[in-house]
Amino acid sequence: MLRSIRFKLSLFVFLLLIFTTFVFSFGTVKILNQTLHNEIIRKAESLARSSAPVAAYNLISGDELSAARLAFKGKESNPDVEYVAIIDNRMKVRAHSDIKHRGEIFEQNDGNVLKKTEDGMIVREIVAPSGKLFEVSTPIFFANKLLGTYIVGINQSVLSEAQRLARNRILSVLAIILFVGIAGILGLSYLITRPIQELSIGVEELKEGKTLKPLRVLSNDELGKLTESFNSMSSLIIGQKKELLKYTQELEQAYLSVLKVLALAIDARDSYTLGHSTRVALHSVLIGEEIGLSREELVDLEIASLFHDLGKLKTPDSILFKDKTLNSFEFDRIRHHAEDGADILRKVKSLQKYVEPVRHHHEYYNGKGYPDKLDGNKIPLHAAIISIADTFDAMTSIRPYRQALSKAEALRELEKRAGEQFHPELVKAFLKGLENGKMLPSRTYMEKVYE
Repeated sequence: MLRSIRFKLSLFVFLLLIFTTFVFSFGTVKILNQTLHNEIIRKAESLARSSAPVAAYNLISGDELSAARLAFKGKESNPDVEYVAIIDNRMKVRAHSDIKHRGEIFEQNDGNVLKKTEDGMIVREIVAPSGKLFEVSTPIFFANKLLGTYIVGINQSVLSEAQRLARNRILSVLAIILFVGIAGILGLSYLITRPIQELSIGVEELKEGKTLKPLRVLSNDELGKLTESFNSMSSLIIGQKKELLKYTQELEQAYLSVLKVLALAIDARDSYTLGHSTRVALHSVLIGEEIGLSREELVDLEIASLFHDLGKLKTPDSILFKDKTLNSFEFDRIRHHAEDGADILRKVKSLQKYVEPVRHHHEYYNGKGYPDKLDGNKIPLHAAIISIADTFDAMTSIRPYRQALSKAEALRELEKRAGEQFHPELVKAFLKGLENGKMLPSRTYMEKVYE
C-alpha cells in the first residue's frame, strides 16, 4: 500500500514536473525569442538612425569616400550586419559596405513588413542568397528634404543560434529539475522568471520611450549577462538619441551659417550692395507672412532670397562696378546673372527648389521681363515676391550713379508699377505689412526657427 502511494505520488509529481517544466520551457523560449528578435532589430534601427544624419551630410556634400567609409564602419560595428547601403532617391547605390555594389541600382526586396514607424523607418524580413535577413530602411532627410535611404541588412543566423542555445539551456535545466525534484523546479523557476520579468518590463519601458533605470542583475549566468547587455544597450540608445539631437541642431546651425556666409560673399563684391541679400530676404519674408505662407514656405522663401544674386559671382568686375552707362553687351551680361545663378543652384540636388525663384526674379507681370518673359501667375510666387523686395531695396540704397530714394518715394514707385512690373496683390500685401506697423526683424526668419 505504501509502495503504491509512493509510486502514485512519485508518478504524479513526476508527471506534474514534466508538465510544469514543459509549459515553463515553452513560455521561456517564446519570451527569449521575442527579446532576442527585438534586440537584433533595435541594433539595426539604432545603427540606421544614428548614421542617417551623417549620410545626409555626405550626400549633400557629394563626399562619396566618406559615405563609403560610413557604410563600411556600419558593417564593421556589428558582426551580425550583412551589409550597409546608402542609396539616393533614384535607387542608385551611392555607398555600400561591399564596394562592388556601388553605382548599381538597388533592388528592393518587398519581403514581409514587420514594422513601420512614424519617421518613415521600415523593418522587413526578406530572403537573400545568404539566408533570411532583417532589412531596416531609414529615410535620409536634410532640412525636411528626402535625400535617399540608409539600409541595414542583418542576418537572422544569429537569432537561430541564440534560440538554439536557449533551447539547450532549457533542456539542461529540465534534466536538473528531474533529478532534484519539486524543490529544485520551484527554485529554478523563480530564478529564471525574475530576470525575464525584469527584461520584459525594461523592454516595454524602452519601447514607450521612458527614461530607464538600470535593471537589477539577479544572477551571474547567461540571463544576468543578458540583463547587463540590455542595460548597456538601453544606455547606448538613450545616449545616441541625445547625441543625434545635438548633431541635428549643429547641422541646422551650420546650414544657416553657410547660407549667410554665401549671401555675404555675393554682396561683399560691391560695397554699395553690402547687406543687400539679407535685406531682400527680410522684405520677402514680410510679404510672405502677410499673404499667409507657412513656416516651411517662409524658410524656403528666405533662402531663395539670399541666393537671388548668386549669378553675379560670374559677372566680371569691369561690368559690375562700372559707374557709367552700360553698352548693350554689358547690359545683357548683367541681365544674365539670373540664369547664371539658376545654373549654379541646379548643380546641387538639395538646392533644386530655389532654381525657379532665382531664375525668374526679374520677370515682369506684363511679360516684358527676363529671361523667359513669363507673365501674370505663370511667374513662380517666390520669384514674384523677391522681385518686389529686390527692387524696393535697390531704390532705397545708394548707388554710384544715383542717390537713394526715400522709403515713401520707393513705395509710390512700387504702386505705380503694380500690374505692369509687379504682381498687384503682392504689392498691396507689402504696403499693408508696412502700414500695419510691422518692423523688419534684426534676425533672419531661419534664425528664429532654429533657435
